[in-house]
Amino acid sequence: MRTVYVNGDYLPEDQATVSIFDRGFLMADGVYEVTSVLGGKLIDFAGHSRRLTRSLNELDMASPVEMDELLEIHRQLVARNEIDEGLVYLQVTRGAPGDRDFVFPDPETTPSTIVLFTQAKPGLAGDVAAKKGIKVISIEDIRWGRRDIKTVQLLYPSMGKMMAKKAGADDAWLVEDGFVTEGTSNNAYIVKGGKIITRALSSDILHGITRAAVLRFAKEAQMEVEERSFTIDEAKTADEAFVTSASSFVMPVVEIDGVTLGSGKGGPLALRLREIYLDESRKMAE
Repeated sequence: MRTVYVNGDYLPEDQATVSIFDRGFLMADGVYEVTSVLGGKLIDFAGHSRRLTRSLNELDMASPVEMDELLEIHRQLVARNEIDEGLVYLQVTRGAPGDRDFVFPDPETTPSTIVLFTQAKPGLAGDVAAKKGIKVISIEDIRWGRRDIKTVQLLYPSMGKMMAKKAGADDAWLVEDGFVTEGTSNNAYIVKGGKIITRALSSDILHGITRAAVLRFAKEAQMEVEERSFTIDEAKTADEAFVTSASSFVMPVVEIDGVTLGSGKGGPLALRLREIYLDESRKMAE
């Protein structure tokens, strides 16, 4: 049985509880992060902690712990649950004021709620899906306008994944005003003429931690990167496509709305980027 962390306590998962009045439950008033674990070490924890701090600040939500303490909690959970490859999920909400109200509770009297748990994912780095690639469909992006804040408002992304599943695909790319914003739980890229193209950072997309690292490694490897919007039609004519996230690293996309890209298998540039990302991330893991 897993050991989880709830508001200062390490507990067996079947003993972990959160109040029914918690605003994360009632209002989706919370933020989260997911940090990958490879070889028992955390991948880019510093990046995730910085984004967590930004999300909390953007929502005027108090942090329940200092970042040094948060790192130790992550390490404790990885050790106690003997995670070699997997994920650590972290969620912070505005707390449980004892009743339901749209108005934010006073942080002096209602402390934030914090929970963490691990998910073992043996073979995470060697995912055979990377060579096979994934298929995506396009759907309208009707989410709220602050996608740069990593909130727990994940209903529409979940619906998008179910639309993809129903269509016989693996995931969905979200499209707004004709342009791809991102995937349901990842950043989206196309490759044309050896150039990596991905949407520029704004409030329209999540500021992906894996995205930042992958683009940095790509530039260090002398790969050309262009940050601009692209249409779904342009994506269908691309040489390659891929997505990035903390749980999938660099994952090739081989089909968009039924249109096969390239050879129909993971493209060489995407697979090379995945290899570079995993090698470099392991070196810097903590």
